[in-house]
Amino acid sequence: MDGWETRRRRTAGHDWCVIRLGIQGVIRGFDVDISYFSGNHAPRMSIQAANLEEDKLPEIPQRGTRMGAAATPEEFEAIAQLKSDEWSYLVPMTELKPGNPASSHNYFLVNSPQRWTHVRLNIFPDGGIARLRVYGTGQKDWTAIDPKDPVDLVAIAFGGVCVGFSNAHFGHPNNMIGVGGPKSMADGWETARCLDRPPVLENDENGILQVQGCEWAVFRLAHPGVITQIEIDTKYFKGNSPDSCKIEGCILTTQEEEDMVKQKWTVPVHKWKPLLPVTKLSPNENQSFDSLTLELQDVITHARFTIIPDGGVSRLRLKGFPSSICLLRPRGDSRMRFSVKTGFKANL
Repeated sequence: MDGWETRRRRTAGHDWCVIRLGIQGVIRGFDVDISYFSGNHAPRMSIQAANLEEDKLPEIPQRGTRMGAAATPEEFEAIAQLKSDEWSYLVPMTELKPGNPASSHNYFLVNSPQRWTHVRLNIFPDGGIARLRVYGTGQKDWTAIDPKDPVDLVAIAFGGVCVGFSNAHFGHPNNMIGVGGPKSMADGWETARCLDRPPVLENDENGILQVQGCEWAVFRLAHPGVITQIEIDTKYFKGNSPDSCKIEGCILTTQEEEDMVKQKWTVPVHKWKPLLPVTKLSPNENQSFDSLTLELQDVITHARFTIIPDGGVSRLRLKGFPSSICLLRPRGDSRMRFSVKTGFKANL
């Protein structure tokens, strides 16, 4: 019973908990899993949600992992400031269906375009729940960003996502745009070795390995924009990082993306523009590069990351400015690549 289990309630009311989401985003569904809670699972539950501003959150002490006791009056008083019992319902009171571990998952679809930061899980009246999974996509409030600082436009926490790849034998490309730094090789994108590599490898005059074949991943940016800085981290990939890489960008409509996904990105897209030429990579190192596209007309919606010939990358950061707040960079100031429209928030 590796989960949350409350005592057998002998007072009025029902049990609940408030959970802060790892990232702000749109919720698409829930999995309320009551595996192994045979005979003492929560018979019913509901889920509420709220979008709370970080700077307006009250001071709330962490409940922690303390067991064997209910919340203290001071904790109840602090959490009451959130007024969580008044939050919007994403799942109304619903009966939970037990079963064996494989069939004890209770799935609920959510059809809401709003961003959420917190959820409240109510159980009626008490009992146990093994796991709560909140599925969705990250979504950033682009009106709240600092227009002077570049932001990672491909971050999964903001809504970036991998929409196609050639190989993911050891790790999915979505790992590269994940939250925070890499934890291990398993927390990155790693491909199988190309089987058609030559028996003896050679370099060109620039030190780039001369081999045929490559692996690639295509990402939809969280927001269309201009990429100005690129970070490629090969941490933990000491003997299996790529020799080199390149990055391209383009603008695709929703329909064009759907068509390319159906065709598994096998049809050439002539809209690709170079963001980073073929560049040598170092193992176990975080490397930064300037993008080739420093003009406003090079707004992109998608990026293609190609590694040559194969290997692993921990993190990919494509930093820049959302297209709605960018102007051409001032000619005489290399420190500030772009000027920003006054009152841009009203134009988003």
